[in-house]
Amino acid sequence: VRLHSHDVRYGSGSGQQSVTGVSAADDGNSYWRVRGRTAAVCERGTPVRCGQAIRLTHLGTGRNLHSHHFASPLSGNQEVSAFGEAGEGDYLDDWTVVCSGTYWSRDSEVRFQHASTDVFLSVTGEQYGRPIHGQKEVHGMAASSQNNYWKVMEGIFMQPSEVFKAEQYHAEL
Repeated sequence: VRLHSHDVRYGSGSGQQSVTGVSAADDGNSYWRVRGRTAAVCERGTPVRCGQAIRLTHLGTGRNLHSHHFASPLSGNQEVSAFGEAGEGDYLDDWTVVCSGTYWSRDSEVRFQHASTDVFLSVTGEQYGRPIHGQKEVHGMAASSQNNYWKVMEGIFMQPSEVFKAEQYHAEL
């Protein structure tokens, strides 16, 4: 399942832009940009460290992956939404990259743990009806499980900066 969003708002909870999971590999609404945490600069080509806080910004709408203490509409877990304008939101947009090793490698599975509420970005089997029929609910879960592993599938990957190449670092993000 791919992390997905579009300019459809939740009809309950926060009323913010919905975030779902889809199976289609060719949907342009499943592209996200990795950025530094709120109020931090992340220079292009700098590998993301395991344990580092980041933001994921939806390319189509410019809103950040976000969570807060609202119940998700289907499962009653913690709601995950997209929030902000033009990539600017607030501290509830920050997610910690949980992975093994030193850096997040594009070939490895990772978890995203919400920096403020500690839930894990998850997708289970709950599916929406209209207007987003068949899309799966993405929500925050308190415990780590098989439902909260994510992997990069496609995108534009930057070569590590010269500083990291000098350190003999060869994995790409």
